[in-house]
Amino acid sequence: MTATDTQLQPRRKGLTRRQKRSVSRGVQYVVFVAVVVAFAVSADWGRLKNQFAQADIADQMFPDVITLALKNTVLYTLSGFVVGLVLGMVIALMRLSSVGPYRWFAGVYIEIFRGLPALLIFIFIGVAVPLAFPGTEIIGGTYGKVALALGLVAAAYMAETIRAGIQAVPKGQMEAARSLGFSPARAMISIIIPQAFRIILPPLTNELVLLFKDSSLVLFLGVTLEERELSKYGRDLASTTANSTPILVAGLCYLLVTIPLGFVVRRMEAKAQEAVK
Repeated sequence: MTATDTQLQPRRKGLTRRQKRSVSRGVQYVVFVAVVVAFAVSADWGRLKNQFAQADIADQMFPDVITLALKNTVLYTLSGFVVGLVLGMVIALMRLSSVGPYRWFAGVYIEIFRGLPALLIFIFIGVAVPLAFPGTEIIGGTYGKVALALGLVAAAYMAETIRAGIQAVPKGQMEAARSLGFSPARAMISIIIPQAFRIILPPLTNELVLLFKDSSLVLFLGVTLEERELSKYGRDLASTTANSTPILVAGLCYLLVTIPLGFVVRRMEAKAQEAVK
């Protein structure tokens, strides 16, 4: 065969980039389906049903799981969110202040409360505060203690979120407000902060979801039967019935709140991206 004949032969072409992606995607689907099938075949569904899906035990939980446990969980979460938002706003403004001690205090607060587990904060509120201030009662009883504990934790994260939102507002907004005769404080309150909140609304909603789950730590404060939240309520019934169905029902109640909130966050993020485009 001559060199000319070799050049005339068609060259073999490998897979195109699109074909390689299709093959890779197909392999991933096959692996995923194989793992799911293996799990479904190997699991003992009968034992799982007996331990986690007893309808008669689930029926006993209603309506208290909604009117008592879920209600308390929502109240704890909202109160902690409000405290965290107010305190976080103050810390964020201190972080941006031109006064050195304010910035230092805000920085130390953020580093400490972001680094400590929420569990330790609850123990601190429930044990250390009464020891340090004997005879002093936190307003609101257990609800006030939970609001303070959750708020202290949330404020550290919200402060950084709010600070980032304020700094994301174009500097020209402040300059325009000042040229119209606004004082720095009035411009911040009337012009900058409202625009910043439109930017940070999705991450703040994510923080609300996290607080909703962290409210389960209320048991370390010592609660009465009427003050139990979802996790405590489910654990108590699980111990009484020697069955884990109450824990599953409590978990489903969490999802009743967290899944819609997650959907709201995704919608807000999508709208924010559309506004940027």
